[in-house]
Order: sequence, then C-alpha cells, then structure tokens
Amino acid sequence: MNTKLIFAGYGGQGALLSGQLIAYAAMLEDKHVTWFPSYGPEMRGGAANCSVIISDKRIGSPIIQNADAVIALNQPSFDKFEAQVKPGGVIIYNTSMTDASLKESRTDIKYAGIPISEMANELGNLKVANMIALGCLNEIISCTKNESLIEALKYKLGEKKANLIELNKVAMEKGKEAAK
Repeated sequence: MNTKLIFAGYGGQGALLSGQLIAYAAMLEDKHVTWFPSYGPEMRGGAANCSVIISDKRIGSPIIQNADAVIALNQPSFDKFEAQVKPGGVIIYNTSMTDASLKESRTDIKYAGIPISEMANELGNLKVANMIALGCLNEIISCTKNESLIEALKYKLGEKKANLIELNKVAMEKGKEAAK
C-alpha cells in the first residue's frame, strides 16, 4: 500500500488539520507516514495545502507528483491540483465554493462534487467542513480505519477541546454518507 493524498483550501478551512488527522490515524495503525504542509504568510485566507503519504514501506520523499486523491475545499485548490490526480484517482471538491460552471475536464479520474460548506452550515459550524471532506475521502478510498481517525481526533483536540469531538464525529459521518 502506498497512498498519496493532497488536502487543499484557504488558510483556516482546516486542510492542514485534515491531513494531520489522517497521518496520525495511519501512524496508530503502524504505517509509515509523511505529512508535508505548505502555506502562505497569511494567518487566514491564504492558500494552504498539505501532502500526506501513507505506506506499508519506508517513504523516500514527501513530494507528490501523482495523487491518489485530492480534497479541494475551494476553487483555486481545484484549479491547482486537479492535474495532479493520477489516472484512476479521485478529486473531492466543495461545490459550495467552486464555480457552478466548473468543468470536470478529465475522463480518467473520478469527481466527487459535494456541497461541503452547506453541509457544515447545516450542522451549525462551518469549521467542520474539513471533517465532512475527510469522512468522504475515507469512505471513497479507505486510507485508515474510522476508529483510528476518531482516536487521532481525540489526540489532536485534547481535553481543552473535547467538547468538539462529537460534532466532528457527526461531520465525518455526514461526509461518509455523502460519498455513498
């Protein structure tokens, strides 16, 4: 197994956190992992993305040329990373933040357009959009066990933010349902 993932959006949308969570979850399953963030100097609103590689073997480089899956939380991320999805891969994109005239131009990849931001608003918190996307991703390509993702979430949020765990779990479940 060698799964290559890209998570991308604006700073503050949680793309980096989603990548961290799946990386932590894979580590809990004794897999080799890299997590490689990239972001601009802005605190919020600038471009932010990360690449994650999950493997049964040692990983030589954190750089991804051809991703198995991309999560694009906004239009600029879709535009930038669609070409990096390998044939047979998938791009999960937020239809709430992409142009309605978006062209799914490639025939060699799968597209999963989901109203991620709208779904998060229905849950009462836009900040869980990344968890909806993460649940969708894990349902489509099964990177880790869902239990491992929940353990990673508990670790990352800690006791200070333990009150947010249930909402995040519900958001991941909504993402799984949307993927079906």
